[in-house]
Amino acid sequence: MKFGKEFRAQMVPEWQDAYMDYNFLKTLLKEIQRFKHRSRPPVTPGHGLKRKMTLYRAFSGLIRHNHPPSSPDSADIESQVILVDSVQKNGADSYETKFLMSADEGGEYELVYFRRLDDEFNKVDKFYRSKVDEVMKEAALLNKQMDAFIAFRLKVENPQGSFDRSAELTRIFNDVATSAATLAATTPSGARASRRVVHMDVIEEGGSISNHEHSDESGDEPKDVNMIKTMNTRVQEQKPNSIVAIRPDPLEVLKNVRINNTMETPRSTIKEFLNIPAELNFTRKNLKKVEEQLKRAFVEFYHKLRLLKSYSFMNMLAFSKIMKKYDKVTSRNASKSYLKMVDNSFLGSSDQVTKLMERVEATFIKHFSNSNRSKGMSILRPHAKKERHRITFSLGFFVGCTAALILAIILVVRTRHLLDEKYKIEKDKYMENMFPLYSLFGLVVLHMLMYAANIFYWRRYRVNYSFIFGFKRGTELGYREVLLLGFVLAVLAQASVLSNLDMEMDSKTKDYEAITELLPLGLVVLVVVLLICPFNIIYRSGRFFFLTCLLHCILAPLYKVTLPDFFLADQLTSQVQAIRSLEFYVCYFGWGDYKHRENNCKSSGVYNTFYFIVAVIPYWSRLLQCLRRLFEEKDPMQGWNGLKYFATIVAVCLRTAYSLDRGMGWRVIAWVFSVIAAVVSTYWDLVIDWGLLQKNSKNRWLRDKLLVPYKSVYFAAMALNVVLRLAWLQTVLNFQVSFLHTQAMVAIVAALEIIRRGIWNFFRLENEHLNNVGKYRAFKSVPLPFNYDEDDEKDE
Repeated sequence: MKFGKEFRAQMVPEWQDAYMDYNFLKTLLKEIQRFKHRSRPPVTPGHGLKRKMTLYRAFSGLIRHNHPPSSPDSADIESQVILVDSVQKNGADSYETKFLMSADEGGEYELVYFRRLDDEFNKVDKFYRSKVDEVMKEAALLNKQMDAFIAFRLKVENPQGSFDRSAELTRIFNDVATSAATLAATTPSGARASRRVVHMDVIEEGGSISNHEHSDESGDEPKDVNMIKTMNTRVQEQKPNSIVAIRPDPLEVLKNVRINNTMETPRSTIKEFLNIPAELNFTRKNLKKVEEQLKRAFVEFYHKLRLLKSYSFMNMLAFSKIMKKYDKVTSRNASKSYLKMVDNSFLGSSDQVTKLMERVEATFIKHFSNSNRSKGMSILRPHAKKERHRITFSLGFFVGCTAALILAIILVVRTRHLLDEKYKIEKDKYMENMFPLYSLFGLVVLHMLMYAANIFYWRRYRVNYSFIFGFKRGTELGYREVLLLGFVLAVLAQASVLSNLDMEMDSKTKDYEAITELLPLGLVVLVVVLLICPFNIIYRSGRFFFLTCLLHCILAPLYKVTLPDFFLADQLTSQVQAIRSLEFYVCYFGWGDYKHRENNCKSSGVYNTFYFIVAVIPYWSRLLQCLRRLFEEKDPMQGWNGLKYFATIVAVCLRTAYSLDRGMGWRVIAWVFSVIAAVVSTYWDLVIDWGLLQKNSKNRWLRDKLLVPYKSVYFAAMALNVVLRLAWLQTVLNFQVSFLHTQAMVAIVAALEIIRRGIWNFFRLENEHLNNVGKYRAFKSVPLPFNYDEDDEKDE
């Protein structure tokens, strides 16, 4: 693989604009190369340099003699191509390259190249500095969180203070003294000066790391290290009693700390709404909760450090590659001088990230994995998911089974003449009773196929969907896994259809066979059991993630709304017909006569009432999510979004009422509100969710940044969205096709809505990804368990 492709593949997607523009610099080098070829005189044969052939060749010997490096003479200095200087621009350090050969022929091309090269390097160096400053501040914050966590754990494990306080304080103080030197470089100087809390055994890495970092950082923090060494010597000389007299109680830190209310659960939401402060209860349950929150925070922080380290390495490698290409194209020797500057810059010389990674590893292993290094590192560095051949083989097998079963169903229908007029009554019974049962599986499988297609194209255009959805690293499903699950469900559903594709009752019992009639219900039960199965089979992490988001949708106002929650709620709004099929399952098998394929559901007032309710539930959940975000974020856009869903709820209710009572009054009102809801929803899809229809954009009527290189795709998607949005017209206009049953038409309209949702999914996440890229947002914000009183004072 060429380096350009590898460089792009290794980029952090949300930081891609902050990387060196390798391809553009290669373009400048190609212009230089083309000029060299144009201006180079043609080579005449016979006048080239000839080497005299000889049997005797110079031999330098088997042993290399080391000669002392000679100082550069005036000739070497005169042969220099560039001079790189450090300058101050806008109060920040930057680098400027002076090209000394600009008077040569074609020198203006090389001058442009070095100007752009400096721009790229200064951009990369500035970004790296800013991100390192961020992680150092975050390290100081995690440092304080660990102070409170260890004090909290001591309080929980020894609630009555039954341990030997003097011995315990001696151990804690010694630990602090040995680890404080390593923390000196971790904590910014401003943060160290402002800290007024006594720190305990916060990030103890062990003796080897501490000694190594004492030697590495002695030049950076001489005062801190000398002070710490003096304190450590005094501690070793003093007795425990004197230590107790000098050092305050380490549990004093808890007096300035309180538990953060993250409003992530119904209980915490209600407490926040009633303005009840979170109490600092020293229980093992709270200790476990705090430990899990800090564990997630450290894992995410370590991931951030790894990406920063990769960012530094890949950019340095890119500058090395591009300078070697320059030397090759121009036959000059400028890379040595420039790469020396790169190595001496903050990007190349700073080891803060590497050392901080070592400290985080040591802290995590000690405090969160019981000093088990392999266990701790497996959590910090989860293994990348490998593509398994058995997934591909199984997928191909079930695709073949699906095709074979479709063919078998068609042949059975044709050979038994099930569409003939003599089976008209039985055919109507089948369509009214059995078809809605199996259409549920068809709609679910179609949605899974659309989601698999979404994943395929998200990966192709480098949309970081796993980060956007918040999947645990290594557990996200690829498009092959989703396709496999979809086709397995399709095979089971088609096998059930084939098994009870009968139009005649048993001549003796005068009913249909009970076992085959119960197959669709058994399949639904099987799917539900597998979905909630607690054992680690069939992608347990993905199943539990789905169930968690589903619970958040059902209890929308009580849980903090995240993108996966409202994304799933949007999917459910396109599965209204599938939810109604579940309602029909309850009515048909609970109160209907499934042995004779008869039911009186539509004449039941309870059924018709729930026919309204189940259609409104997804939109109602989405409305409550918008109100929750409006309450938390104070964003008026969430209010307008909520009004959009309220208008849709009214339109759905009116269309449902018209489908049950075909009156002209219901028809007119349903028309009016459906048109309003469709226009508002279409505008919101294209302008807000997709970010398109920007008149002054570089890509007219689209947006400035597009991941798909073909603009026609966006215009086609917008047109399809408008057309498929009008699928509800079938409900109001009551379109009739002679060869299609009413239930078949309902299923087709529902399928069109799912296809529209699949198209919407891709462009919605594309827009979200581009927003993350614009803000360099590559990490999740993990809520921390503790809040210091002094932090509240600063906020005020």
